Amino acid sequence: MDRMRPNTANSTPLTPLGFLERTATVYGDRPSVVYRRTVFTWSQTRRRCLRLASSLSFLGISRGDVVSVLAPNVPAMYEMQFGVPMSGAVLNNINLRLDARTISVLLHHSGSKLVFVDHLSLPLLRDALHLLPQSHRAPRIIPIEDPYEEEAKSSDHSSAAAAGLTYEKLIEMGDPEFDWVRPKSEWEPMVLNYTSGTTSAPKGVVHCHRGLFIITVDSLIDWSVPKCPVYLWTLPIFHANGWSFPWGIAAVGGTNICLRRFDAAAIYASIAAHHVTHMCGAPVVLNMLANAPDSARKPLPGPVQILTAGAPPPAAVLHRSEALGFSVSHGYGLTETAGLVVSCAWKGQWDRLPAAERARLKARQGVRTLGMASIDVINGATGESVKRDGATMGEIVLRGGSVMLGYLKDEEATSRAVQPDGWFYTGDVGVMHADGYLEIKDRSKDVIISGGENLSSVEVESVLYGHPAVNEAAVVARPDDYWGETPCAFISIKEGLAAPPAEVEVIAWCRESMPHYMVPKTVVFKPELPKTSTGKIQKYLLREEAKAMGSLRRSKM
Repeated sequence: MDRMRPNTANSTPLTPLGFLERTATVYGDRPSVVYRRTVFTWSQTRRRCLRLASSLSFLGISRGDVVSVLAPNVPAMYEMQFGVPMSGAVLNNINLRLDARTISVLLHHSGSKLVFVDHLSLPLLRDALHLLPQSHRAPRIIPIEDPYEEEAKSSDHSSAAAAGLTYEKLIEMGDPEFDWVRPKSEWEPMVLNYTSGTTSAPKGVVHCHRGLFIITVDSLIDWSVPKCPVYLWTLPIFHANGWSFPWGIAAVGGTNICLRRFDAAAIYASIAAHHVTHMCGAPVVLNMLANAPDSARKPLPGPVQILTAGAPPPAAVLHRSEALGFSVSHGYGLTETAGLVVSCAWKGQWDRLPAAERARLKARQGVRTLGMASIDVINGATGESVKRDGATMGEIVLRGGSVMLGYLKDEEATSRAVQPDGWFYTGDVGVMHADGYLEIKDRSKDVIISGGENLSSVEVESVLYGHPAVNEAAVVARPDDYWGETPCAFISIKEGLAAPPAEVEVIAWCRESMPHYMVPKTVVFKPELPKTSTGKIQKYLLREEAKAMGSLRRSKM
């Protein structure tokens, strides 16, 4: 037995890209992607992805090159999750909610060779390109058409499409029998996702083929996704590759219902029209469905499974959602884990508990998924596990196959996160309950989760400090009924000002200086911010004050 070794037959690199070929064979005639009146089958989707990979290779994109995409949940965005890495390139999905300055930082940091951009985001991308350093070679731009958008048919957009290659032209010129570029090693990078990306030193998370294969299969098993589900894309694909479900829904021969934009009425209408069975989203989506007016609601044609993460869903929202017929599952993951690696695995006996108690249990993050080797909550000072009493707090640490390769061009940050003891340090604070279920109690001091998006309080503070009237600034999370959390800014004003700014003026100024989802929803003026003896602002006191204000109701970004 000791002579047994890996061999060429059992050492083919793992990659989720191979799911597409099997699915085209088994489910070739079934619908793969539906967008308004456009319907593709799995055979067509496979050919389109191969054509895309072929055309990228023809354009000179080679193994390891970064190709970016700035697009909503349209068919092209789905296809690129396969087609771009099938060319050997590393796929970089960019958050549509970012501003031009941030996008320019990401393009520069990643060294992107080519950017696919939705027609409606062309002006944003052009602004970003103008902000690139003169020494940086600008990436090639390929517009993505949308025949259903009137604005995309305007003369400006039409002239851009006529002037050169577009996404559909690339598809037409590609080879549907292209021998796609398989990874030489399953550890080869496949995607690059940015965790925040609004500073001059963004954190680019690199994931390999192996890790994405593991998280995809793991997520299907943990959520008990059956064959041929109908999946509604309410989760942005640019958000950690849609938690791995572009590849997962392909693996089980499902149907992807694409939505460019949505509200409660659009979600209910899509569920009714397509008999949707599965969807993902941050708790803000649950809140949207639960609080929708009667005019927007339609009866559910059957049970709809919702997987939520990003922040603990409020118990009241969980109760209202399930009363409408939705079955909610809750999990926890990070960009660095490529998807959800902790889930609140439900126990049958909990069904007999009162609704409030069921919601409280379901709001916990839960236990490790099968693909995670282990999780723990440890005392940072001793490195030992905290007591399983649901009260003793520590840092959440993870170990498993879908943990990132590291942060691009940032060895220092990588070494802080992945330490020699074999743990990935999340920076999140939690407790472990006696039954082995994990629950997050706090976030690392710089992170606020708003609508499922992570944003850094330090970055918001840096913008506030640029306001001519601001002396000191500290930003913490305030509970929000709609978004889960929103930024709350505490500021002190410089002395000698004839007329200090009002709250609305500071908020308006922030909206001109940062992405709108990062803008504080509350501004509190103080003569002086609380500090330690060494001059550090005591954020924990401000967090308590923000919490005591109560939850903002129905705020919008």
